[in-house]
Amino acid sequence: MPEMIAIYDAAGNEIGSQDRAVVYATGLWHAAAGVLVRSLDGSRIYVHRRTDTKAVFAGMHDCLAGGVLDPGEDPADAAARELSEELGITAEVPLKPLATVSWDGEWAGKPMRCHLFAYEYRSDGPLRHQATEIADGWWWTDAELRAHLTDPAWPFVPDTRVLVPHLLR
Repeated sequence: MPEMIAIYDAAGNEIGSQDRAVVYATGLWHAAAGVLVRSLDGSRIYVHRRTDTKAVFAGMHDCLAGGVLDPGEDPADAAARELSEELGITAEVPLKPLATVSWDGEWAGKPMRCHLFAYEYRSDGPLRHQATEIADGWWWTDAELRAHLTDPAWPFVPDTRVLVPHLLR
């Protein structure tokens, strides 16, 4: 059964829906929402490794709990949903909008185009990984994450890699 997701134009406007497999195979613009989880005191960021069974960016590291938007879904609602699903955090206050970036790149030899809506949430946990999405996770300072990001060979999700340097202290 097809999994329908929202598709967008290059300017960031939702224009319809399409099966996720078609979006990934043909490089249609789509959107994702992600949440950067910072510790309550702001000194650490939660970084995780995606499972090896993910459809895209399998086994890579990320610091956003997130996923693609469903047709007609508000990015903030998608971000809260993904935060709950992936890390078991039910946001008690609204998520803080951080930025929106567009990534026009390539994955597995095919074009990939995504508008990423990023938010922040402050929490010290507890965190509960969704076993099908997240293999492992840990807290890093901004400096630790920045040091890893300077290595272009470090397997980090490419759309988040574009965004994160602007969010680090």
